[in-house]
Amino acid sequence: MNAAAIIHRLEHYPATLVPLLISMPAEDYRWKPRAEDWSILEVCCHLLDEEKEDFRPRLRSTLEDPAREWPPLDLEKVAERRGYNGRELRQVLAMFVSERAESIIWLRGLKDVDYSRAYAHSSGRKISGMDLLGSWAAHDALHLRQIAKRLHGLAGRDGGEVGYAGDLN
Repeated sequence: MNAAAIIHRLEHYPATLVPLLISMPAEDYRWKPRAEDWSILEVCCHLLDEEKEDFRPRLRSTLEDPAREWPPLDLEKVAERRGYNGRELRQVLAMFVSERAESIIWLRGLKDVDYSRAYAHSSGRKISGMDLLGSWAAHDALHLRQIAKRLHGLAGRDGGEVGYAGDLN
């Protein structure tokens, strides 16, 4: 287990995400291939919310008192309920960068951390601090892949058959 490597990935994720998306036109970042899919903007809003409401607070709670109940998350139709696709991408990205910087300051400020402390999840699984930290970085990667799929879809939307480029999977 290498917390420093994970924290490094978390710290540098915005430097990958922001330049990739910052100059996109609204019609592209709001586009969905199907109604039930998330747009790039909705993915970014989700990343912002997860930064504030999931990973940082749940890791903090687990490290401070693993017996303390985690705050609930209601992800059912969250994009619709919170109006994600009506927001402005630049503002969402700026807020994400700020929240991620706050997370990194907090993580780097931790001393003598016992990442083995574990929360007893309602599923019956124990989730350690290291599990959460690794999942945080994995969550970033999953959504970067999702964004790449949207970019691939945009190429097909605007350019026709794009199979010559290769298989997305």
